[in-house]
Order: sequence, then C-alpha cells, then structure tokens
Amino acid sequence: MAFGVFIHRSDSIYDDSPAERYQFPSQYLGRVRACIGDWIIYYEPTKVVGSRGYFAVAKIQQVISDPKAPDMHLALVEPGSYLDFPNPVPFNDSAGPVERGVLNESGRLSGRAQSAVRPISPDDFRRIVELGLDEDTQLLPRVGNLLTPSGFQEDHAPFQYDEQRNRTNFTVSRIVRDRVFRRVVLRAYEQRCAVTGLSFINGGGRAEVAAAHIRPVEASGPDIVNNGIALSGTAHWMFDRGLISLSDDLEILISRHANDQDGIRAFVNKSGRAIPPARASDRPHPHFLNWHRENCFKQ
Repeated sequence: MAFGVFIHRSDSIYDDSPAERYQFPSQYLGRVRACIGDWIIYYEPTKVVGSRGYFAVAKIQQVISDPKAPDMHLALVEPGSYLDFPNPVPFNDSAGPVERGVLNESGRLSGRAQSAVRPISPDDFRRIVELGLDEDTQLLPRVGNLLTPSGFQEDHAPFQYDEQRNRTNFTVSRIVRDRVFRRVVLRAYEQRCAVTGLSFINGGGRAEVAAAHIRPVEASGPDIVNNGIALSGTAHWMFDRGLISLSDDLEILISRHANDQDGIRAFVNKSGRAIPPARASDRPHPHFLNWHRENCFKQ
C-alpha cells in the first residue's frame, strides 16, 4: 500500500466523481493499484482558474476495468472516506512546493509534478493533511477528538508512525467529519441560508446556519460539498422532514402536504430558488437532489 496524489479538475473530460470513483487510463494502472487500501490526496492544477490546490482526501477501496470505456479503469473510493479540506492547500508555501517529492536532486521541479497519478511520501502526506485540516481559523468551537489515536489529536499532536511499516496511520472520526463538513459547506455558501437568503451571526461570532446533508450519512451520503447545503434552523427542519426540496436547477419545491404553504412561500427568498454557492463546482449535485426528492420529499 502507498499514499498517492490524484489530479482532478471539475471540468475534467474523465468520468470522475471524487467521493465515489476516479477514472484513469491504463498507463497509471500500476501506480493506482499501489494505493489500494490506502489514502490519496486530490489535487487541482494551478492552471485551473481559482485552483483549490490540494483539496481533499479519500481512501481507495479497489480498482476495476471501466465497463463503459475500453482501456480505462476506475479507482473506487471507500464509501464514507472522502473528506474535503476546510483549508485547501496551495501547491507552494514559503519553502517551495508543499509536496517536496516533486523536486529533483537539484531542488527543481521534476516531471513527476505533471503526473496525473503519483506516489507521495508519508511526510508529504502528513504535511498536506495537517495544513488542510488545520483549525486555527474556525467557524465554530472545537469539540471532541480531532482524529482517532492513530492520527491527529485535539491538541494538534503529530501523526503516530508504525515503525515497522514506516508509514502513517490515518483515520478520521465522525465528530471531525461533521465539523469539517460544516466548515466546508458554510464557506461555500458564505454562511448564508440558501433557502431564506439570511445570514445571522450570534454574539460569539458563530454562524446561525447548519450544514445539512442532502442525502444523509445514514443513507450513505458522502461528506462532500455537493451533498451539502447551508440552511437556517427552520429551513433545515422542513428540508429533513420533506416539506421542502429542490429541483435540479434549485427551484424550491413546497410539499402539498405542508399545512401552511403560503407561510412557507413567504419564508423562502423572493426568487423562489435556493441561493447557490459562488463556485459552480460547489453546487448541489443533481444525483443527491434527486435522492432527496424521491426518498424525503412529500410529493
């Protein structure tokens, strides 16, 4: 097993869905297979406008031939393992590339930096994940443990190494996932309720909106920004109980079972549509919206 870096861009020609699968050609088969059972970091190239740099981690479960595309393969992501970084990590820091392994012996960028799939050392993996999950800038108070005893601790303790294997053990707790998911979603929606358009900050500087999963974790919904939406308490309650939902183009749908439809219409913002994130790639994915309409929304 080995850590890896997978290059992904939202306008990719490949059939990627970062929380579920990564499509790649045969030339990378050996490198991807080496990552089976281990963690990889997703990277968006600097030439992409508004690049997020290193933006997420995921665990590779298996690799299969793509049944729809000859000479292509799919790296399948372990369900529930994908996690966006609340702090996307740029390619360079004050000391140069944060991924030191892309430098050659002369200290210059090597051709390895252009590889769509490449191995990454435990030290580089640890450095990037620490930066990506750093909580010095927060949207809510810190609670619970940051990671299991084999990884980060709440006081930012370093990774623990298995000396026999000389590599890092990495596991993310549900508490941390919920907290990170909140930060990622609220950042995408600028701490504003997508349904009402309102943004309230309490006296402690905490945003009074929640990060709601469109497809719940209990129903195999991933912790990915496209499966999230920022909602105020009342909007969240109505969304979870199927009194409102969203069309693929974000029209706010009101259930005919709601006992005060006029009141709900007055409650939502005047456009009648959910206010989307600034980044198109952060918008709710139709796949998750369709799940909510079919499984939660009271038609």
